[in-house]
Amino acid sequence: MNEEELVPTKTEGYSVGEKKTLNEYNELDANDESLRKWKESLGLNKAKELAPDDDPRKVIVSALVLEVDDREDVSMDVSSSDAVEKLRSSSLIIKEGITYRLKIRFSIQHDVVSGLKYLHQVKRAGITVDRVEEMLGSYGPSTDMYEKKFLPEDAPAGLLARGKYHIKSKFVDDDGVVHLEWNWVMEIKKDWK
Repeated sequence: MNEEELVPTKTEGYSVGEKKTLNEYNELDANDESLRKWKESLGLNKAKELAPDDDPRKVIVSALVLEVDDREDVSMDVSSSDAVEKLRSSSLIIKEGITYRLKIRFSIQHDVVSGLKYLHQVKRAGITVDRVEEMLGSYGPSTDMYEKKFLPEDAPAGLLARGKYHIKSKFVDDDGVVHLEWNWVMEIKKDWK
């Protein structure tokens, strides 16, 4: 897939603020009691204690989940490079015409991540048929797992819609750092099998 097709859109008039370290955030307005409490509620004062030294990742995406009413969620493990590699050789099968939603499970460690976005591009026979860009937000380090649900979507239906769709997904922040990028396949069939 063409790299230029999976670039986050720029908001006119918005410029990314200066990147600050956790120490700089902690020292910022140190005499302001209410701001100090707010920073503590974000966990900024404990970030170093929470993150393992042997894992440099700031954003840890654990799963991309397909949610369909009256069915068990289908979870795609993307927590490691081995798990992502396995996704290349298998297809996520969905029934034509269903309404589904994607949700993402992730955590943040080591630093504040600003403007985290999820992007994906769907191609069929080499032609882009869909592109999604979802703003996830800005997050401080935490041991808690975040979950972001996207708006429901309808799967295409009919004989011509059935088949394999190749998808490239990406997590990127306001600083242009790509935290995770992978390819996967969704296959639309007449039924779930």
